[in-house]
Amino acid sequence: MLSARSLFQEILDNDESFRLFCSIAASGEAQGGWENARIAALVPESQRDLAPKIARHGADEDKHGRIFMALLNKRRLEAAEIPDDTDYTMILEGLGIGLAHEKLRRDEQLTEHDVLAYLAHSRVTEQRAAEEMNLLKKAAGDHPELGRAVKMISKDEDNHLAYCHEELLRLARAGHARTIKELLRESALAEIKVYRDVSLAVMSRMARILGWSGVKYGLIALGIHGRYVQERLGGWRRMVSLRMPERRDALGTGRSGAAPEYA
Repeated sequence: MLSARSLFQEILDNDESFRLFCSIAASGEAQGGWENARIAALVPESQRDLAPKIARHGADEDKHGRIFMALLNKRRLEAAEIPDDTDYTMILEGLGIGLAHEKLRRDEQLTEHDVLAYLAHSRVTEQRAAEEMNLLKKAAGDHPELGRAVKMISKDEDNHLAYCHEELLRLARAGHARTIKELLRESALAEIKVYRDVSLAVMSRMARILGWSGVKYGLIALGIHGRYVQERLGGWRRMVSLRMPERRDALGTGRSGAAPEYA
């Protein structure tokens, strides 16, 4: 019987599929670390109080990237080249979601709209990251190599998501509610399509590495398509609602004060 646990176990037990899994994860986290570090350095004066939180977010992402690289090193595996169609971050950027790397490479101060775009993009992608890590924690939390790392990263992703909720609520209260709503919707609708396409690309490679039958891969692909349909029909709305998190000031800089709820 196919289950998330059995699929993850199969991927983690094979060196080549484990190598691809960790390489994709490490690359995405490293990109996120760089992006957040650049945004922290370029935030406008009106939002300078955000800089320490953004920097902390980036430091966490860098840490996660190093963890996945350490897992590869522990098995004496080298990082794999990341296929373009599995690069979730860069595909989203190509669709105009979030802040372009070209913009972040310039030493030009960002605008308030840029900050809103960054937080809306993060709100959506951190929702996905938190859900994926929670699933991985359930499926592989007791894995001898990966379990401890998964639990720690999952906690960080929950904190990142809480931070995005709180800061977007603060900015909505400050008069940006309409813009935030539009940016969240745009980001979510793009993300669910990219997530579907990247999931199919990753799993097709896992199928080749692990020698899955056409029937087995077909069932997995059907599940991915089914999830997309569910999200397109309304599941995406969970990614755009804003609610004050139970944990305030999750990235630990001592400032909070958003409105209690905004949807």
